Amino acid sequence: MPDDNKGEVRWLPQPEEQDYPGAANYLSLLESDDVVASVVAALREAPVQHRKAKDILRAARLVLLPEDNAHVASDLKKIKEGKKLSPILMVRGDLARGIPAQVADGYHRVCASYYTDENTDIPLKLADAPR
Repeated sequence: MPDDNKGEVRWLPQPEEQDYPGAANYLSLLESDDVVASVVAALREAPVQHRKAKDILRAARLVLLPEDNAHVASDLKKIKEGKKLSPILMVRGDLARGIPAQVADGYHRVCASYYTDENTDIPLKLADAPR
């Protein structure tokens, strides 16, 4: 159950257009431009799925950002005001090779959702990286 003081997390039906270049900028630190373009195209086409905030953080091996992180605090404020957040963009990891999933865009939104309720169902688009 969400904490009444923090509100219920509400989501847009699709990621915002600005999220895709943000994802590409992040992914460009990890892969070549050709691979990044392929992954971002796959993210655009991927259906929206839902995963728990706690599972996203675990799969990506990310630490929970503090509530006073500027972006997390901004998203917590949006949640409290009833504003809708953009779904996140993720790249699937590789279990056999020990490669974590990547939150290509939306890490702070995942953290804010976790503070509201770690079991928050977060809409996301998930793409595979070329192997």
